[in-house]
Amino acid sequence: MNVHFAKLVEPNTEIVNAFNKWDNHPDLIPFIRPNQNKEETEQQWYRSLDDLKDRVNTHHIYLIHLENKLVGEMNYMIDPGHLYKKVEGTAWLGITIGEPDGRGKGIGFKAISYLENEIKKQGLTRIELGVFEFNRQAYKLYKNMGYQEVARIPDFTYWNGKMHSDIRMEKFL
Repeated sequence: MNVHFAKLVEPNTEIVNAFNKWDNHPDLIPFIRPNQNKEETEQQWYRSLDDLKDRVNTHHIYLIHLENKLVGEMNYMIDPGHLYKKVEGTAWLGITIGEPDGRGKGIGFKAISYLENEIKKQGLTRIELGVFEFNRQAYKLYKNMGYQEVARIPDFTYWNGKMHSDIRMEKFL
């Protein structure tokens, strides 16, 4: 399995289209963004090329390729306002494996390990992330990679008929 990662420096329409496809896929929406009700889970969000170019200025974005096919993206921000623990020098991590053929193959583990190394190169020593409580597969992965639960924010996102908590996790590098 040939998996590789590339820092996104110059976004193009092909990448924007892939991100929009993943952001609006009904099976992925509950896992990648918080929603307050059923209607929000059905809303479409579209990002423009200019939006993605702006995002590159505030996020370190990496593309995930499997056998030369774009299957996902991962990113981190430094000290965003939504950190649960306001510890200076913290990276907030996010990952989306958008293509079904990229899931269940250990790519998430490899991607997060790669991202942790990139974060460490920046001189950062703490990572925080959020995972919705119903995303058991991701929660298990993070636990296995050494992330510890630091908080649960109740009634954070809607899925499958009810509100769920956001589990905040941290790891020290």
